[in-house]
Amino acid sequence: MRDALRIPDDIRPKANVLRRCLAPLSLAVLALAGPAFAAPSLDVLIRNGTVIDGSGRPGFVGAVGILGDRIVYVGGPTRRSAKQVIDAKGLVVAPGFIDPHNHVLESVARMKGPVLDEQYLTQGVTSVIVGPDGDLSPSQIRQVNGELARRGSGTNYLCYVGHNGIRSEVMGPAHRAPTASELDKMKALVREGMQMGCVGLSTGLMYEPGMFSDTSEVIALAREVKPFDGSYDSHTRDPGWRLFQSEKEAIDIGKAAGIPVKLAHEKATGLVNRGKIGDIINLVETARAAGQDVVADQYPYDGASTRVLRNLLIFEGMAADGEENATLVEAQQKLRAVMGDPGRREVLKHLSEYGVDGGFSWIKAVGYGNMRIVDAPDDPSLMDQNLALLARQRGKDPFDLIADLVLSSHRDIMVTLGSVDEVDLQQLIVRPWVMISSDGAYLPPGQASGHPRSTGSFTRVLGRYSRDLKLLPLEEAVRKMTSMPAEHLRMYDRGRLAVGYAADVTVFDPLTVRDRSTYTDPSRLSDGIVDVLVNGRLAVRDGKVTGAANGRFLVRQTRPAGRSGPQRP
Repeated sequence: MRDALRIPDDIRPKANVLRRCLAPLSLAVLALAGPAFAAPSLDVLIRNGTVIDGSGRPGFVGAVGILGDRIVYVGGPTRRSAKQVIDAKGLVVAPGFIDPHNHVLESVARMKGPVLDEQYLTQGVTSVIVGPDGDLSPSQIRQVNGELARRGSGTNYLCYVGHNGIRSEVMGPAHRAPTASELDKMKALVREGMQMGCVGLSTGLMYEPGMFSDTSEVIALAREVKPFDGSYDSHTRDPGWRLFQSEKEAIDIGKAAGIPVKLAHEKATGLVNRGKIGDIINLVETARAAGQDVVADQYPYDGASTRVLRNLLIFEGMAADGEENATLVEAQQKLRAVMGDPGRREVLKHLSEYGVDGGFSWIKAVGYGNMRIVDAPDDPSLMDQNLALLARQRGKDPFDLIADLVLSSHRDIMVTLGSVDEVDLQQLIVRPWVMISSDGAYLPPGQASGHPRSTGSFTRVLGRYSRDLKLLPLEEAVRKMTSMPAEHLRMYDRGRLAVGYAADVTVFDPLTVRDRSTYTDPSRLSDGIVDVLVNGRLAVRDGKVTGAANGRFLVRQTRPAGRSGPQRP
């Protein structure tokens, strides 16, 4: 292009004379034009990119103008001036992505300095929704607020108020229904959370202490968010063994409370649920056809949460989830002593398979048929083996198989606790009522354990499922990451590129965007995210995190006048 506009040598002297003659006239025109030409009218102008505004409409080549923390221009090419111009030729300009199910703040204590969220910024994520699975009580939310205010954050945050956090504060570890007084205290805490700006109530009914509640308790608490225009988000009760009944319970709770429902990280896991995602799709679409507001979120991986194999074993005196800080060698020493004593072996097996006092255990929650080996550094032949099928093949009890594998390892074996069939994953991801999430946690650089969803969920959808497999038009993939979660979460000034909206913007290369993380290297950051602005300030520039901590703690917004409800495709 520069060559095409080059002035030939034979007319260059005449061109220079003409330029000198016109220069005073140009200055005069600028002076007459007034102050608008005296200084840049925008702080940031992103030009020449394909603007995909988040609505699902086709993209167009144009520009986005930002002043302060707001978008003030979206349209075709413009001559408006700006303090900073970003040339997005060949790139996509989209709203900042919103992660509606995120656990990163649970690891704030492990981070140093500002909470920059590099692993999310480099996926184009500008806002994360924390407190899913019933995690956070109002007092814990205040603690998070204070910590972020003190240290700063790279992304915006919005919270759910959590059933498990509230129940623990009111009832402790009780394995029973609440008294009337206890239920009233929990209701008051739900209201307190909503008054603080939370988006709704979340539950983790598969985990303690939520697993000891019944449906009527959750309905009573969910009703407290209705006056605040809140929603209900559920990690459902027993998706490993009773998938359909668990998702139906969540939908029934929302219907009884009169509020929208989101089914958290929807999937069909394990041998017993393979092929059953169609039943869940029919369940949701039947409810939606009847007028109920039901949606889901999904991360695009073929396995759920990952764990070190030895941590599935619950020894006497251990926490209910089996996690401990012992090294592999220490765990092996303890396991040898137990397995050599038939009585102690039976105790270990019972605790591991049924939980402490009937409480939570991973084996109980998902079963051996849900577990697939995703990292076996000592024996690559174990990779992708289902534990139940491997035990059958070797003629062993599955518990004894785990013990044998732990005792024979020199390095830890990693398993996913919810194997997902790729066909089922693809069948779900194309549904218009499914938004994209990560269910991710903080992964410091180089950490070998964890899940690739924390660093690759959004870029994986853009690269693998939209560009490569062509399951989703790019505009639809972006909608699932922007306006759809924004509407559901009452973030009415985010999720779109529109005048007056918050200046959360992601610029990416549609040809190179991709996830790079794997089960064996989960902390690898994504490729293809070029620039990210959070509240009008660059958090990522040319693919590198800038260190800007311009994120804010957001609150649920009131529905704008004239907007009757979530916009449905």
